[in-house]
Amino acid sequence: MLKELRHYSNFGTPNYFFELLTTLKNKQNVSYLRSDIEKLFYNKIIDGRSVFDGCLELALKIDILQTSDNIVTINEGISNSLNSVNQMIDKFNEFLFLALKKDEEFHKIFCSEHLSHDIIYKSLQINNAAFGLKHSNLKQLLIDFRTIMNHPTPEINYFIINTRYKKLFDKTVLPEIKKRKIGIEEFRKSMELQQIYGEEAERFVMDYETKRLNNKKEIDWVAEYIVNEGYDVASYDNENDDIPNRFIEVKSYDGDTPYFFWSRNEYLTAKRKQQEYWIYLVNRKEMNNKNYEPIMKQNPYESILKDDIWEKLVDKYKIELINVNP
Repeated sequence: MLKELRHYSNFGTPNYFFELLTTLKNKQNVSYLRSDIEKLFYNKIIDGRSVFDGCLELALKIDILQTSDNIVTINEGISNSLNSVNQMIDKFNEFLFLALKKDEEFHKIFCSEHLSHDIIYKSLQINNAAFGLKHSNLKQLLIDFRTIMNHPTPEINYFIINTRYKKLFDKTVLPEIKKRKIGIEEFRKSMELQQIYGEEAERFVMDYETKRLNNKKEIDWVAEYIVNEGYDVASYDNENDDIPNRFIEVKSYDGDTPYFFWSRNEYLTAKRKQQEYWIYLVNRKEMNNKNYEPIMKQNPYESILKDDIWEKLVDKYKIELINVNP
């Protein structure tokens, strides 16, 4: 869809669509052709814009408008959400995300590579560079419809995804992101038991942290969206803490002896965060027991790597040729 719409300059604003949709709703006895809709906005300026070249095409692509015999009609699914601009924005975003959730171009933008977790604002954020020039029209649409917002810190070149639409994002887009975030080959591997075990352990830790903090904090399951953050869960040391300060990498194991594999990225994140970084080791055989508690190691860069009770084995080496002058 986005590939087909790439050459349009303007996808429209909430005020444009509110005027268009209310017109079609209030004049259902009138047959509007595509050309008639274009004439509705001829010589008009809405939100500082006078070119509306991609608006009708977008509306048809996301199904808020439908066409038969070149006659354009409003979808009843949005017709009942026109009591206010804000109500229309919410419904519009539902249609938009449903249309985009399978779009290949969209997932090149909203992928694990471009997403990250904002600790201060407890939100998912996306790099501005993810859109590039070719998708600047989509970026502007998402800004206009409040799906993404400028980061409160101006010098940070990121947008924050509006928490108002987090549930919608989780329902429509997240399942596809989870499939694609580690690539096709890795996704095949993710179907194996190890990936299933990992997600079960992460869910266990999410529940465990919620209970530990007396259900007073909203815990962020970062690994749902992002594969390279260096931790899986952003939690809190205490229920009175304002910002996340316990970053948990979840590892599951089976048997009597705890063990885990640690990536270079996780190791470097632990080294950087020090006391704020934790590893939770979850025994798969025990985690369904009511009073089971995982092994929790704070600052594993010190408490594990420098403790001789933990045996460390090198799983692989990176071998690289260095430039040597003859």
